Amino acid sequence: MLKQEEVDAEEESLRKAIRELSEERRAEFYRQAGKSVKDPDTYAALNWFFIAGLHHFYLGRWQWGLIDLGALFVAIGCFLAGLIWPPVVLLLIVYSWELWQLFRSQVIVQDWNNRLYRDLLRRESIGPK
Repeated sequence: MLKQEEVDAEEESLRKAIRELSEERRAEFYRQAGKSVKDPDTYAALNWFFIAGLHHFYLGRWQWGLIDLGALFVAIGCFLAGLIWPPVVLLLIVYSWELWQLFRSQVIVQDWNNRLYRDLLRRESIGPK
């Protein structure tokens, strides 16, 4: 599980490595990163307002997005078939997990952005490994 302190420490290490880049390389780094950096508020809004796992798609985690979407369709199918408790239990389990992720959206997206920065720095063969 992600720990805020560890993610913060990694972010600080990455920021230090970015500051050590030459001005041109730093500008190029931020140009490349700007295309893929994610916003925690967008992630949280997608998690809160849409029950179909769109927040996972936002971060490119297609497997988890498809699992959420699949759970929703299975639950709808069960409701249409006249079943009540199995889909209710399924939705409670899935959305309890999603609620947990909603409350941790800041650290989840911060970690995502750290990974992006780390990968960009590795391509430049600089920064923390």
